[in-house]
Amino acid sequence: MPDKKLFLVCNAHLDPVWLWEWEEGLAETISTFRTAAEFCDESDGFVFCHNESLLYQWIEEYEPKLFGKIRSQIGRGRWHIMGGWYLQPDCNVLSGESFVRQILVGKQYFIDKFNREPRTAVNLDPFGHSRGIVQILKKSGYTSYLFCRPDEKFFHLEGSDFKWIGYDGSELLTHRADEHYNSSKGKARGRIEKWIDDNPNTQTGILLWGIGNHGGGPSRVDLNQINEIKKSSSNIDISHGTPEEYFEWLANNSDNLPEISKSLNPWAVGCYTSMAGVKQKHREIENRYLMTEKMLTHAAMQGLIEYPGAELRTALEDMLFCEFHDILPGSAIPEVESYAVQRLDHGLEILSRLKAKAFFKLLSGQPKASEGEFPICVYNPHPYDIEETVTVEFQPAEPNFNSDVFMYPELRDCNGNLITTQLEKESSNIADDNRKRIAFRTTLKAASMNRFSCYLKPGNLPEEKPAPEDTTHFEFKNENCEISISRDTGLIDLYQVDGVDILGEMSFNPLVIKDYADPWGMKVRSFRNVKGTFTLMNVRDSATFAGLTIPRLEPVHIIEDGPVRTIVEALFKYNHSSLCIRYIIPKSGSEIEINLKVYWLEKDKMLKLSIPTLLKNSNCRGQVAYGVEEFDREGEELVAQKWVSVVSEDQNQSFTVINDCIHGLDFESGELRLSLLRSPAYSGHPVKRNLHITPQDRFEPRMDQGERNFRFWLNAGTVSDRLARIDREALVRNEPPMNLCCFPSGDGETTVPAVVLSDHVVQLNALKIAEKNNWLILRLFEPTGHDRKTSVQIPHLGMEFEVSLGGYEIKTIGIDPTGKTYFELDLLERRID
Repeated sequence: MPDKKLFLVCNAHLDPVWLWEWEEGLAETISTFRTAAEFCDESDGFVFCHNESLLYQWIEEYEPKLFGKIRSQIGRGRWHIMGGWYLQPDCNVLSGESFVRQILVGKQYFIDKFNREPRTAVNLDPFGHSRGIVQILKKSGYTSYLFCRPDEKFFHLEGSDFKWIGYDGSELLTHRADEHYNSSKGKARGRIEKWIDDNPNTQTGILLWGIGNHGGGPSRVDLNQINEIKKSSSNIDISHGTPEEYFEWLANNSDNLPEISKSLNPWAVGCYTSMAGVKQKHREIENRYLMTEKMLTHAAMQGLIEYPGAELRTALEDMLFCEFHDILPGSAIPEVESYAVQRLDHGLEILSRLKAKAFFKLLSGQPKASEGEFPICVYNPHPYDIEETVTVEFQPAEPNFNSDVFMYPELRDCNGNLITTQLEKESSNIADDNRKRIAFRTTLKAASMNRFSCYLKPGNLPEEKPAPEDTTHFEFKNENCEISISRDTGLIDLYQVDGVDILGEMSFNPLVIKDYADPWGMKVRSFRNVKGTFTLMNVRDSATFAGLTIPRLEPVHIIEDGPVRTIVEALFKYNHSSLCIRYIIPKSGSEIEINLKVYWLEKDKMLKLSIPTLLKNSNCRGQVAYGVEEFDREGEELVAQKWVSVVSEDQNQSFTVINDCIHGLDFESGELRLSLLRSPAYSGHPVKRNLHITPQDRFEPRMDQGERNFRFWLNAGTVSDRLARIDREALVRNEPPMNLCCFPSGDGETTVPAVVLSDHVVQLNALKIAEKNNWLILRLFEPTGHDRKTSVQIPHLGMEFEVSLGGYEIKTIGIDPTGKTYFELDLLERRID
């Protein structure tokens, strides 16, 4: 009787794209699945395991006969549905809600088509794994997790099996496949023998095999070799199996397993920044999808539209496809990058039309405009009031051709109260008094359409801006903060909030870092070697860069100044690259917005923004998928989502930075460096030592050459206040209210707020209609790690109820609008009894 057991899990690592385009990925999927199906019929005891619902969808569409054969083999236990996700995505850059949708779409497909629901999640090839995945998996019906990277060189484990602990305390049995997922053709036997030799004290094990990366799966020669070694091994039971079988054994032998309470990183740290253009579009579609979904749900709840579930699904699958672990991390070829942009733009266009449809339905109940009124309608999608600086353009009935007067905006709220307004330069470049752009500060009511009335009043011609005083700094101060921008460097030399110095000199310094042609960054853990820095242009270069006809422009200058805010512009250069920074400084409050327009033309270099804080004994934290990571790897490249924070418990101060499209950063000795751009080669794999990654006899294109835009919002305050507010602030900056000057008909239906939350912390990350019925779905999240309660109001249904959440807990609430009842759901939208 054998005293050991080894489960052989045959799979085929099929990248739908990578060094090839999707059509080739489709062809290889069909070929691999066809071969695997043949072996399932021919080989007794053989089980083929495969995941990724996308690939099964391809087979269903392009090879329906093969699809039917696979369905039969699944029914007979010869083919195993593994993993259950839409595909294997990047597992660091995604938001928590994107992970939820990867699982929801994938599992739903497998349940609908095969009546199968995997219990072991499988991500074999992604380049690291966010700790937030644990709770998401547990609440999606998973009991275990199988992965390969990072390996022992980058992430030490006491053993391959462990309990992975989520931010909320959830536990998940986890196994790292140290032998990885591929085996070369004809080498399966040697792979098994090596595992036996390397694991003399292991009672039960799991070993992945199958030909990849391009596909292939099982081969006849390998199956024959496996049959031979099975017969010749008397002390070990070697059998074809599934991940679930291994974890079922592990669950009964897990008492002494070590616990890991952190993200499984790092590996391939360059992927946090490579192919930044795709990452930017991905963040854009993530934000637009969730905001549009909320708006459509609001309109559908109140009977204004039919919920467009099919159109939303199309846009969602565009997004999910581009989250693949060789697209979003930036490790694919240029043709794949182009296709990803095409798919993302396709999804964004669908969402743009759906968002507009919801917006106009939600404003249809607004009254008609009065004589001379330009209605400004602003929809706040969030379930709480927000303080917001609104910027909107509108077109007067006709240009003002009277050269003796200028038309000025006067803005009033829905109660007729006058609102302080700042007139700024519009996006167009027409010298006449024509189009208007205004900025104003206001409170937007929760989950509602907010109406403002603008009127144009004649006045004297605008006075020319006075020349700035001859000082070394532009200095600004209000009741909350003080900021100083050097006219010699163009950088922030002082940022003080409530009397506390937060930033040191030379803050937001654009550093140029030594880099490599490898987009993964396979052999590094950090990017810290400074090669140079962007410096201010001289007056002539500034004028040339700005496209002026006059010969001189000061490189640091004020471009807007009024009762709402001041905007300072600074122009920089480095080698062949240029950079424009705009500092947007409020007349009240402490949040500073910083916009960058980069014209990047460097090779084997990286662009980072250096922010030296003055906070003592500080540490760095950042938002990750449904959680907050306290980083412990000083100087190494880190990955985060919409915000990062530098925290000093000694001073009870926290400095926060919100972004709209970056993920990489590092932190050391109080200095935060934000990673903006790299310039590696496409799929530049460092396979051979001492050889160049790219050929040296021709031009090879590099990533992210040309124009890229970035936005940041900085703030500071006490630790408890900042960390309680930052998650909501980041969500508002990434899902900003939609505003438009438009003229309602006045004959539509008046709407009430969609959902209102009573507290100032809990997030509403998703508001949608259920996939299988008409339930209203609310996804709530507690982002600070502290237990709390919130009251949920649904005015249209006349409902109000209290929800309790643990620290970092995700809670999904279903509401039956017919019976006006509410209940908790799992992430697959099933009731929890």
